[in-house]
Amino acid sequence: MNITIIGTGYVGLVSGACFADIGNSVLCVDKNEKKIEQLKAGKIPFYEPSLPEIVSRNVHEGRLVFSINTHEGLKHAKIVFICVDTPPAPSGEADMRSYNAVLKAIGEFLQQYPSSQFLLVNKSTVPVGTAEYASAQLCSFRAGGVEVVSCPEFLREGTAVSDFLNPERIVIGTAENSDFISGTVEVLLKLFEPFDCPKILVSRATAEIIKYAANAFLATKISFINEIANVCERVGADVNDVAYAIGLDSRIGAQFLRAGIGYGGSCFPKDVRALSQIAGKSGYDFKLLKSVIEVNSGQRSMIIQKKRDILGDLKGKTIAILGLAFKHNTDDIRESPAIEIIITLLEEGAFVRAFDYQAAENAGRVLRHEYFEIVKDVKEVFAGADLVFIATEWPQFAELDWRDLRSQVRQAIIVDGRNILNKKKMTDLGWQYYGVGC
Repeated sequence: MNITIIGTGYVGLVSGACFADIGNSVLCVDKNEKKIEQLKAGKIPFYEPSLPEIVSRNVHEGRLVFSINTHEGLKHAKIVFICVDTPPAPSGEADMRSYNAVLKAIGEFLQQYPSSQFLLVNKSTVPVGTAEYASAQLCSFRAGGVEVVSCPEFLREGTAVSDFLNPERIVIGTAENSDFISGTVEVLLKLFEPFDCPKILVSRATAEIIKYAANAFLATKISFINEIANVCERVGADVNDVAYAIGLDSRIGAQFLRAGIGYGGSCFPKDVRALSQIAGKSGYDFKLLKSVIEVNSGQRSMIIQKKRDILGDLKGKTIAILGLAFKHNTDDIRESPAIEIIITLLEEGAFVRAFDYQAAENAGRVLRHEYFEIVKDVKEVFAGADLVFIATEWPQFAELDWRDLRSQVRQAIIVDGRNILNKKKMTDLGWQYYGVGC
């Protein structure tokens, strides 16, 4: 099947490469000429495991092509996926400028080529009502417009390729009472036939809110276990044991029950705020989500205060930071707790030395300070440190030779912001260990 992907960020590039890998002819379009040139040269603009191999294989076999020409993409396609970013605006709502620019380009194409036929699918995370709005807008360019479907993505950075190829569900939102419905569903079910998972057919508005609801619920689990961690610290309990025990309950599940410094990234913060705004615009005050946001922000403040309690005045102290990405297996630093915490440490006069397996280059672009340094070797980060702070849950950090590293630091103090180390083991090795809720 001929597919066009508009937008080559995490969602667009992964979707395009994986659709090609299962036998489709895919044209990926992006207005960023530099990015398209990089992709044509075989360079992936971000870190995502397994993606370079899939892109390379499908480019070589002719199933995956890149272009800056939107009209070329629309001529190519039977199905067009919109996968552009919808970052948060200052109000917390989704910034729809890139999305609206794509709609305008599609509308102009329909005017120029009125006989063209394709199915338009929203994969970008967009506010409820966007598909209906898009349909109306395109009808103003050509009578009848095109059929607009909502098909939200559920990819996780770091496992996006596996998530795409092994989905747990596929949500298809179509217009209610539309003459197009039967044909639309038939085309999409054929496209998704290789994926052995439930295909859930709903209205467009329902599909749009499903994505927000999923991410908001996961963010709520994170904030909940962090609140439990804060109680555990005060009563002498261990949140890791609490999380393990309640996670064995099938009604709860173990995922997203690791206490720490809170969630970050390009999805959870944006989607939680956006859903809160959507609720507010509908006349409903979503108090729970406001608390989720407040708790998440509070975890950063809590960890800074913990460092003050341990070291006193942070001015002149050397802090070693392990991890810069918002989570492991990615180079994404968007809304990373590590970055926020480093900025506060620098404001308080600390010297900060940091290491990350993938995010160093991205962090170096946004963190420029005379007291801040990023090192290339993880062992270098420990030299003369007054405190070591684990900010990202890279599993390699747990495998370091902590006995040997003790001799590299000025003070053998570790604050484990992700609870990836064993407290007893670290204490036996001579470290003062401080976790979150344990």
